[in-house]
Parts: sequence; C-alpha cells; structure tokens
Amino acid sequence: MEFDVVEISQDELKNLTAVQMQILRTAQKSKNELVHKMEKEFELFKKLVYTDDMKESSLLEQKEAELQAELDYQLAIIVEQYEYGMQLSEPYIPEHPDAGQVGYLVDYTLPYSDRYSIVREYYLAIKDPTQRMNLYANDEVAKDYLSSYYRALFNVLYSYSI
Repeated sequence: MEFDVVEISQDELKNLTAVQMQILRTAQKSKNELVHKMEKEFELFKKLVYTDDMKESSLLEQKEAELQAELDYQLAIIVEQYEYGMQLSEPYIPEHPDAGQVGYLVDYTLPYSDRYSIVREYYLAIKDPTQRMNLYANDEVAKDYLSSYYRALFNVLYSYSI
C-alpha cells in the first residue's frame, strides 16, 4: 500500500509499531475511499453536463472546485484523527526504574489480560515453588505492571506451590 495521506519517510515507516501501522493504514484507506468517491461523483456530474450539451459552461470547474474543497476538508479530519491516534499509541514509559531488568516483557500498551499471561508464564517456568513465590512477592515491577491483577496471580502461583 502506498502511503500519501501524510508525509512519512521509509525510515519512519519501518520504525512504526503494529498499532501505529494499523492507524496509518486506516487513515490511508479512508483517504483512498474518499478520493474514489469524489472522483466518481465528478465523473457522474461530468456525464450529466455533457448529456445536457453544456460542456462549454463553467459548471465543471465549479463542481471540481466544490469537490476539491470538500476533499480538503475531509482529509484534514482524517489527518487530525491519524495524528491523535498516533499520539495515543506512543508506548508508555514506565516510571519504575527496574522495568528493563525483569525476565518478562514489560509493555504498558498491552491489555492487562496479556500482561497477566506473560508474567504468569514467566513465573510458572521457575521450577522451585519457594523460589518462585519469593521472587514474585518481591517483584515491584509486577505490582505496578499488573495493578489489580497482581493479587490474583499471587493466588494462582501460590496454588501451584502447595
């Protein structure tokens, strides 16, 4: 897909996350559909003008200018929505200083259910139940990362320890 809804270099394109890429693709799709709709409307109007033998009138230029103004207006909305979506999809940088030092993925853009699964799998891979529970109980990153899910996972891990 060619992206021309906004100016974006190949390097910027390669560095987009999956969410950001989807936002860009959605904006481009909206633009493409809008341009196609406007072109079809102009062609239909053009046929009507030619059918009425009025091709020498200024109606075509007026209609083209009207459609271009509407296209510009709608594109501005699409671009604004794209920019807003891109701002929201920026990854949250956790304030916890140890976030990069844990053995599991810390990505605050993930839903809590995915975070829970990632942390659960990490801790269940630890064979010694005492070590597992001690590590989890002292994991400050998990407390922040999982929020209210932390206690639920604690109970699950504990159930595997008995």
